Parts: sequence; C-alpha cells; structure tokens
Amino acid sequence: MTSALSLTPRPDLHALVARWSDDGSTAQLQQDYVHILAVAQEHHLAKWLLDVRRRDQLNPELGRWTTHEFYPRAASSLEPQQLRIAVLCSPVRLAVYEADPSQQQYLAYGLEPGRNYDLRLFIEEGVAMEWLLGSA
Repeated sequence: MTSALSLTPRPDLHALVARWSDDGSTAQLQQDYVHILAVAQEHHLAKWLLDVRRRDQLNPELGRWTTHEFYPRAASSLEPQQLRIAVLCSPVRLAVYEADPSQQQYLAYGLEPGRNYDLRLFIEEGVAMEWLLGSA
C-alpha cells in the first residue's frame, strides 16, 4: 500500500472508503487495489467508495485490469455479498474518460449490466454514498 492511499473501513455502513492523495505507477496502484480487497475481506465489506479525484494519470492498462480482471475477482471473493463500487471522480477526469476511446471501452465494459459487480462514477460524494448504500 502506498502512503498515497488511505483506507477507512466503515462497518457501521457496511462500506470501505479508499482515498488516494496522489497518483502512482500501475504496479503500485495494482498493489493498492489488492490491499483494498484484503481489508474488505477482513471486515466483510462489499460496498466501496474509491476516491480517485487526486489521481490525475489515466492509464488504459490499469483501466483494463480493474474492469476485466480485478473487480470480477474481488466480486467473486466477496460473495455472497454483491460488490458495489462508487468511483468518486473529478469533472476533469470524467471529461478525459469521455474523450479517450480506450477508457470509454473499459468503462463501458465495467458499467454494463450483468457483471458480477456494480460500478458507477460520481462527481459528488454525497450522491455516491447514497447510491452505494441505497441497495443491498
């Protein structure tokens, strides 16, 4: 785990809050995600708020890895709970997602119904938490 990642388990909300204060290499961010899963398993938390507003690098390799490999694996390991992931983004980051064909492809894949996880992007934390906690 990097010092840029802070994790706050919220058993009272059945949620885990992960915030990055800075960016990192793809390998480091992958380690961060693995650490998030370990903490989620330890506390039995399948509702995640991932605050990526301060991560300004958008790496298509990481986008593919999270949506195609990590999130499905994490969801399987947290069953029977349904993994719900609210990603808190900056407006600038959302604009980049919308402008980059690779990012669009990975995001569309992750947002498709029928995945073994639920993923949504948000700009406002309150709205993100409402979605995250609003369904079982």
